[in-house]
Amino acid sequence: METIHTAPAMQPQGTQPERNVTSYEVSGLEVKLTIDYVKKYIARGVAELTDEEAYSFIGFCKYNCLNPFLNEAFLIKYKKGDAPTYIIGKYAFMKRAEACPDFDGFEAGLILKRGDMIVEEVGSLMLPGDTLLGGWSKAYRKSCKYPFVARVALSEYSTGQALWASKPSTMIRKVAIVHALREAFPTQLGGLYVPEEMPEPEDATYEDVTQRLEREKAAEANRTPLSIDNVPPAAGPASPAPAAAPGF
Repeated sequence: METIHTAPAMQPQGTQPERNVTSYEVSGLEVKLTIDYVKKYIARGVAELTDEEAYSFIGFCKYNCLNPFLNEAFLIKYKKGDAPTYIIGKYAFMKRAEACPDFDGFEAGLILKRGDMIVEEVGSLMLPGDTLLGGWSKAYRKSCKYPFVARVALSEYSTGQALWASKPSTMIRKVAIVHALREAFPTQLGGLYVPEEMPEPEDATYEDVTQRLEREKAAEANRTPLSIDNVPPAAGPASPAPAAAPGF
């Protein structure tokens, strides 16, 4: 998954009216959110949220017992005028599915090219020589005779960066799972997405922090060096001849 920054803990403000704070509990922990806090620390993307959009997100988290401080939920707004997309963590997504009385489990795995054959394997294991094509999943409901099947292509989701570069099989399997669960439980999961499904904002820029630090060190090293010729002579009586510096 992409790198997620942790917002600083929100401190109560003496000048902030209590009515502007929404408070609720998640697993015994008190969660307090304000519109300003959501806009400043929880929202992502390149477009700024409106107050109404931030307030709707707070209501969504409260109703679904999600804790944004644990990265269980956040929202992305790519363009001004577009509605933001709600993103929840995979485990929060799974908890919502498991809470459905009709939930009856799921299966998931990889779609692979193995020699001249296309095979579907359970799990995330690939054999030497396999080519990863995508992921598959089946979600089951007790009230339905047939499972809800999802097959997703790696080429549609992989960014080639971060975990998509190091663990593509794990990532594409996860995408397939949430696809199948969303189809099986549209009332509970419809319109919800996990981070692995979302593209990077078009205007987002990526900078290698290591390279930036190297540039800063190089700039520091290239500052004008102190020359011994520029050091002013020490005050005192003139000597007939300069004395040799000790240690040379």
